This record gives sequence, C-alpha cells and structure tokens, in this order.
Amino acid sequence: MRRSIVRLSTLPPNIRTILASRSVPPSSTSSSASSGTTNTSTAPKKGTEEQIANNGDNDAIVTVNGWIRSIRSHKNVAFAEVHDGSSSKGVQAVLKGKGKADGITNGTSVQLRGRLTKSRGQGQDVELLVEDVRMLGECDPEAYPIQKKSLPASVLRDNAHLRFRTSQTAATMRVRDALMRDWHDWFEENGFTHIHTPVLTGSDCEGAGEVFTIHDPSSSSASAASSSSSSSCLPVSTKTPPFFPHPVHLTVSGQLHLEAPTHALTRVYTLSPAFRAEPSLTSRHLSEFYMLEGEVAFVETLDQLLDLVEDGVRKTVTGILAVAAEEGTGGSKRGERIRQDLVVIARSLAESESSGTGATEVHDQSTLSRSDPLSHLRQVILKPFTRITYTAALDLLAEVYEREKPFEQDPPKWGEGIATEHEKWLALHFGGPVFVTQYPAALKPFYMLPSSSSSSSSSSTSTSQTSTLDSTAALMPSHLSSPTPGVDSQRRTVECFDLLFPQIGEMAGGSLREHRLDHLSKAIENAGMNKEDYEWYLDLRRYGSVPHGGWGMGWERWVCWVTGVGNVRDVVGFARWKGHCKY
Repeated sequence: MRRSIVRLSTLPPNIRTILASRSVPPSSTSSSASSGTTNTSTAPKKGTEEQIANNGDNDAIVTVNGWIRSIRSHKNVAFAEVHDGSSSKGVQAVLKGKGKADGITNGTSVQLRGRLTKSRGQGQDVELLVEDVRMLGECDPEAYPIQKKSLPASVLRDNAHLRFRTSQTAATMRVRDALMRDWHDWFEENGFTHIHTPVLTGSDCEGAGEVFTIHDPSSSSASAASSSSSSSCLPVSTKTPPFFPHPVHLTVSGQLHLEAPTHALTRVYTLSPAFRAEPSLTSRHLSEFYMLEGEVAFVETLDQLLDLVEDGVRKTVTGILAVAAEEGTGGSKRGERIRQDLVVIARSLAESESSGTGATEVHDQSTLSRSDPLSHLRQVILKPFTRITYTAALDLLAEVYEREKPFEQDPPKWGEGIATEHEKWLALHFGGPVFVTQYPAALKPFYMLPSSSSSSSSSSTSTSQTSTLDSTAALMPSHLSSPTPGVDSQRRTVECFDLLFPQIGEMAGGSLREHRLDHLSKAIENAGMNKEDYEWYLDLRRYGSVPHGGWGMGWERWVCWVTGVGNVRDVVGFARWKGHCKY
C-alpha cells in the first residue's frame, strides 16, 4: 500500500489533536535515541536465508530454527540439511562430536545455535558449525511418510498435511504467494478496489446447477425431536424456523456480487474461493478453487475489456521476469527466491519424469523447458495476443483436421464447445495466448450481452491470420461450418471471450454484461431461473445502470502455467475434488 507524507500543520485542528494524543511523547523518543537503547523485542529472529545474507561473511553466531530435510551421519560428525521455509535454500549444519546428532532424523524440528563459516562443499556458500542442539519435535523415521525425495502424486495428495515439507510443494506455495502479490500490485496501479465477496449465496452465477447446497441442521433436529416425542403428552413444536428462509449454497463465482460495487467504485476485483459440484476428474478441475475476478464500469466494447485483460497478464508476467532476472534493480532478494523456487520445481518435475514415479503431471515438453523454467514466460510477451472469433476458430480447426488429422477428437461444429485439446492446439498454432471471442449465446450464462447489442465486434484476429482464415472458410465443405442440428440456427452470439494458453487451454473468461433491465429480465426467464432470486441483481439495472464488463481467471490454472506443474491438485494446499475431501 502506498503511503503519502502529510504535514501535520496542514491538517484540521481536530485531527491534529487526535493524532497528537496518540503519538509517542517527544521526550521519550529523544531520550531513547540519545541513550542508544535498542529494540528488545522477543519476536523470533528472521528466517535462515536473511540471517545468512546479513552475517554470512562475518563469522557470526546465529540461531537457526527449522526442520531436517536430510542427514548424513559418520563416526564423529553429521551433516544435516535444515530448512525453515523462508526460501528454497536450506543451510548445511555440521554437528561435530559423538552423539551430537542422536535422535535427529528426517522431519525432526530443531533449534541450532552455531557459527556461520564459509563452506568447502559445492552448492553452498556457508555452513553452520553447530555448538548447541535443541530438539523441538521428534519424527519417527519408520512412520514418517515423507522420506524419499521423489514420491508419487497419489502419496503426496493422500498426505496433504505433510506434503508442504517437500521441496516442490514448499516452492510452489512461495511462488503462488508471489504471483498473488504481483496481481494485487497490478490492480492497485490500475485503480481497482479489492472487494471480499460472500461465500454463501442464494444466486447461481453460472446457472448450470453445479452448486453445493447448504444443509440446515435445525430442520433435521426438529424432525428428530418430533419423532422421539410422538408418544409424549407434552406439546412439541415441529415448526422450527429454518436458518435461512430460502435455499442457500456455496458460491460458484463472485461475479454477480462484484457487479454491485462496480456501480459505485467503477473498478473492483476479488481473489476469492469458489465451489462447484464439478464431477470432472481432470487435471484442470477442482471442487474448491480460487477465482481472480475483475469488473469494470463504463466499458462499451469487447476490445476495451480484452485490452485490459491482456495488459494485466503481460504486466504481471513481465514483473515475474524482471524480479527473476540475473541483473535487476530493486526486489533482488525476492527475485532470487522466485528464480530459485522455479528452478527447484522444474528440477523436481524433471526428476519425476526420468524416474517414472509420476510425482505430478507435467506440461507438454515441446513448449516448456525444464532447463529454463522462464522460457514459456518470455514467449508470452513477445507479441500481442491473437484475437479470433469462435466461428473463425472452428473453421481453422476443421480445415487443419481435414488436412492433417492432428486431434483425437473431431473438431466441434458450430454450437458446440471447444474441447481442451483444440484449445491447446489453437494457442500452440498462434504461438501464444489467444482470445477466442463471440461464442454462441446458448453456450454461455444468461448475463452476457448479445453481440448485436454491442458497437464492437472482435470479428477478426489481431495478426495476419485474418485473410488466411477467410480464404480457408471459403474453401471448406459446407457441412463443416454449419450449425449442429438442434442449436441456434440464427447463430446468435454474445460479447464474450475465452483466453487460451499453451499447455493449459482455457485460462480465463469474461464478457460484457447485459446492462439493460428488460433484456436481462427476459434472459433470466428464458434460462428457466427463479426471477425472485435475482431481483437484487436486476436492481443494479433499475437504478443507474451503466455498460460494464468483467472477467475471471482460475487461480490454480495460473499457478500451474507459471510453475509448469501439470495438475491443479498439486498447486493448492488441500485439494478437493469429487470423492476426495479428507482434511
């Protein structure tokens, strides 16, 4: 958060009085400074990495807290790798003396006090010559499940509460945190206000019915009480009022609620949990996940929205590359940590591939380099993102399928969704992210603005592909670009987009929102939804409605793409998917 310096003399008298009453007396400040007193805080010392950075060349005495990642014991000396999670770098602790390492095993938590000294070993600048050992928590080596360096994904997911201790998961969590900070910075720089949207809701944003319904325990209790007291002479009330007067479920998206503050604050965003009773058991789906969503008022064309989304992606990727560069200015420690973490993740994935343990699914090797974990990030910012309509994308897929047969699935016909393998192919074909715009209205939620209502039509690509696609469509058999029987014969579309990424497929999606009251009301009715549940949403159109739009990005997919991890279950602490909610 940026802070501005304001002179006290410029503030109103009443504010000056309040601030003065809360300030530290000047005499106290001056006496402390003159007497040379220091901060005697009892808070824990800084992390291992920073202690080493500050004292590594000074032969300093430091205290290190952490967990043993590995230990090698010899007759009179033991070498232990200690990590405290502050970075991917641990410190090698040298424990000299018979019995000094007794009881210390992988996973043991320790507090070590000793002297930092230059290391003779490779891969480390300093090591800790341990003088005092304090064992904080034992770890039974026979029972501890996180022993090996490389474990199958199934084992790690079944031990989600412990897998944070592996180098890959710890590095992934730090990168996830860094990416969150980057996006928060971008939103702040672009005038957005962060909003916390509710988890409990009576509205289904997507209208697909894939919701988790909240169960009211009071109704069950009342029913049980009535049954158990049926033979009693005492009167029993069986009309316990429900906790909520209407059905409530877990939110599938914060979008509808995010539109409310948009009509007052203009630009808002949220990074919030979302829940979907999604039965798909793919590497891209979770039942509980996080959504990064933004809403913007006074947006009247789809291209305006695409420009904003592209800027956010490009700026955050550029920021990652800047802080991770070998030669950079500012944030060097943070950049070093990110670079180290990405290298650790890439190395771990490469080891999994070579060993065949299947520790985690990985991305296509043709586009993701294990030796250079930043290469796919650089590729994204080389050129503007391609923009192509849904119809043109289908024509291209059909043409290449007729010529080369590169897909396992047949290309979609007009009115059908684009499969993941086709999404990935499009991104690979265009050499980077692709905006596919103007999908059939029947495929999208009720709140999207019909294309005929917009003054913009993103009907061409932003590259030289336009003429190629036009000529290709003209030469195709007519059945390849005809609507699927039973779908909208008028080919009605909405002003929306899906952002497709290499290795991932759909990364984000968004649209212009229907801002006209009568049209939105009709759309809700046509979708077969209960209009009463959405009266509050219609109010946003009744009172001072404006053209607006927004988008959402699956946060776990973003982390997967940046890190190269191929399954969303491995970039979140406790993954939930159909049949799995152990913790």
